Amino acid sequence: MFFHKQELQFKSKPDKPDPIFARKLQEVLGGQYGEITVAMQYGFQAWNSHLPGKYRDLLFGIGAEEMGHVEMLAVMIAQLLEGGPKDDAEDAIQDPTLKAVISGGDVQHAIVAGAGARPVDSNGNPWQGSYITCSGNLLADFTSNANAEMQGRVQVARLWHMTEDKGVRDMLAFLLARDTMHQNQWIAAAAELQEEGYEELPVPSTFPISKEHREVSYQYLNFSDGAAAAEGKWASGPTPDGKGEFSYHDGPTTSAPMPPATQPDVNLHGTMPLSKGPIAKAAGAVKDALT
Repeated sequence: MFFHKQELQFKSKPDKPDPIFARKLQEVLGGQYGEITVAMQYGFQAWNSHLPGKYRDLLFGIGAEEMGHVEMLAVMIAQLLEGGPKDDAEDAIQDPTLKAVISGGDVQHAIVAGAGARPVDSNGNPWQGSYITCSGNLLADFTSNANAEMQGRVQVARLWHMTEDKGVRDMLAFLLARDTMHQNQWIAAAAELQEEGYEELPVPSTFPISKEHREVSYQYLNFSDGAAAAEGKWASGPTPDGKGEFSYHDGPTTSAPMPPATQPDVNLHGTMPLSKGPIAKAAGAVKDALT
């Protein structure tokens, strides 16, 4: 059950309109790592959670906060669109769609949304449900959540440098701080899952590792002519899961012969050895007659 409270978590008021920056800000609203994505990601992870208690409650709580961030950004974008482009010559143009084109803004902000935010990225690509990760395995999901917060914080930081508007920067600074918390929170949650014995590496830990080809489980196979990768901790020493030792190999340690080319049904009309000559042309007709 959801209720809406008509106030924001943090102030969302620009110093002045800026349709160009409104378009840029769409990325952290409706892009792959935007607020819509994390709000839906944490929500679906909570709804699909099989483990009651603190981890499910954590997902519900942060998912609800992220929906509030969607609202903050939508409100900010609408206010940034509340006026014409900054250039005086462009202000002389009365058609708002032409203004958007000339200024580098998003014409659909005017045509589709009537000077409002849209669930799209900065190029106008619609937000997609395929952006979200919800596997049912909390260690996999919490690790993905940390990545989402890292990617999102990178983008917000870049946007902070793209504007001089103090009001916009103030809101972005708040979002940066919350992303700092959420990165740390998901990393802590992933660690606690492991400490409490619910999950461990490799994910999924419920699949018996004895059924995988253990001889290659910890081999670093260098498929590049760059030799420096051998210097990393992934090339020698104990593995993070505590179950083996890394080893370095210059190329693959296994190989297998390539199987012969497949020969599918002739009625699929692929080019095959029998495709050449009149016999091949009749093969399909013969098969049709027999069936």
